[in-house]
Amino acid sequence: MPTKLDITFATSAKFKGALVVALSAGDGQGPAGLAEADPQGVYARAAEIGKFKGKATATLDLIAPHGSTADRLLVLGLGTADKLKPLDWLKAGGKAAAALKSARKVVVFLDAPGVHVDGGAAADFALGMLMRVYRFDTYKTTKKAEADEGDENVKSVDVTIVTSVADAAKSTFKTADAVAAGVNLARDLVNEPANVLGTEEFAARAKELESLGVEIEILGEKDMKKLGMGALLGVAQGSVRPPRLVVMQWNGGKAKDKPVAFVGKGVVFDTGGISIKPAGGMEDMKGDMGGAAAVTGLMHTLAARKAKVNVVGIIGLVENMPDGNAQRPGDIVTSMSGQTIEVINTDAEGRLVLGDALYYCRQRFEPSYMVNLATLTGAVLVALGSHHAGLFSNDDGLSDMLLSAGLSTGERLWRLPLGDEYDKMIDSKFADMKNTGGRHAGSITAAQFLKRFVGDTPWAHLDIAGTAMGSVQDETNQSWASGFGVRLLDEFVRASFER
Repeated sequence: MPTKLDITFATSAKFKGALVVALSAGDGQGPAGLAEADPQGVYARAAEIGKFKGKATATLDLIAPHGSTADRLLVLGLGTADKLKPLDWLKAGGKAAAALKSARKVVVFLDAPGVHVDGGAAADFALGMLMRVYRFDTYKTTKKAEADEGDENVKSVDVTIVTSVADAAKSTFKTADAVAAGVNLARDLVNEPANVLGTEEFAARAKELESLGVEIEILGEKDMKKLGMGALLGVAQGSVRPPRLVVMQWNGGKAKDKPVAFVGKGVVFDTGGISIKPAGGMEDMKGDMGGAAAVTGLMHTLAARKAKVNVVGIIGLVENMPDGNAQRPGDIVTSMSGQTIEVINTDAEGRLVLGDALYYCRQRFEPSYMVNLATLTGAVLVALGSHHAGLFSNDDGLSDMLLSAGLSTGERLWRLPLGDEYDKMIDSKFADMKNTGGRHAGSITAAQFLKRFVGDTPWAHLDIAGTAMGSVQDETNQSWASGFGVRLLDEFVRASFER
């Protein structure tokens, strides 16, 4: 379970426990309060010896500084004072949390000389702390021998953030806390093993959002057969686990406003089906529902912070198994849209799930915008690695909004092309289309496949195969599952649709 941080904001606090003081680059004096915390001037000497200059996320750690009532003094570099952005505050908070593993009581002095701190900056710092302390250890039954010396036994830490804008920070932090909860929910879902989190269990986790005011519908196999979702059901037919389509609605805007829709791929485990994957690394396919996890986490965040917008979240939940009843390469299925699909490769299953889910979303809700997330292709990893998710869209305005949100949150996107030449690559001799266009441009042809189900609705596809799982570890994430997409899309909604 993640360490619990009890975060409060105040304009002053006593020097007890571990202290974190923030320092901008080039500031030799440090923030107000440092002199009282370090009456013997230990910091100045240590900074000189350690060549500590206050660079971003640099730290100077002093244990039991002489003459101080503090058990520990951590000086944290913020970087250049006039260039700090929300992402910098987020990283600083994560770095502070990482450096104070065994602390049980922490006081943070945030107001560094020359640094503009507002409620948003303080809340971003706190959000960074909350994201960094997450860990998934639900199934660990043994403790490390060095636990008493480390952080394994610390389950709750009191954190007081001292700043002159404490009142503003308290208000803003309510939103940050909701974001952290959504991110960590998405991380939990992706980290869970597939024998624990199947289709029904995932749907039950989503249904828990009703306690926040989210309206939940769960469609079963009979419902989807009536709707004609032959593409989604074809993927599920080889598994004993029944398919589910979960519809989540948050109505926080005006009744007349069309909703913004988010659709997630939820393959709870992907063997590849009859086109079975190699054994090496197949265990990672428990995370092939990262898109559905992100949509669920996003809905949690929006509801928890009472977002003033109408939002629909839809997740298609299936398991792709090589059973005797599994679909075969060469099979032809009919999607809900009426379009027929030749299944060339059963391991190109996510687009079949999304095709029906996108069409259902478009037909039922007529959203103003539609964004889907999916751990869809290995090809996007070849193209972009783990530092950007792939962005494909039929709308330049929507793309710009998403790219901007990515830069603000650090969950970065890179737009890749769509076009008629690529679309021809998925034409089939025997059906309206085939589910793969071959090895070349694999991420693009997958996006072209999805585009055939969205009509004229402004739409974007985010291929998060490189960012949702096995992600790069950084100041705010040390987990195999990153929760990618929750902060990105929360910022997208906040910046583009809330008034």
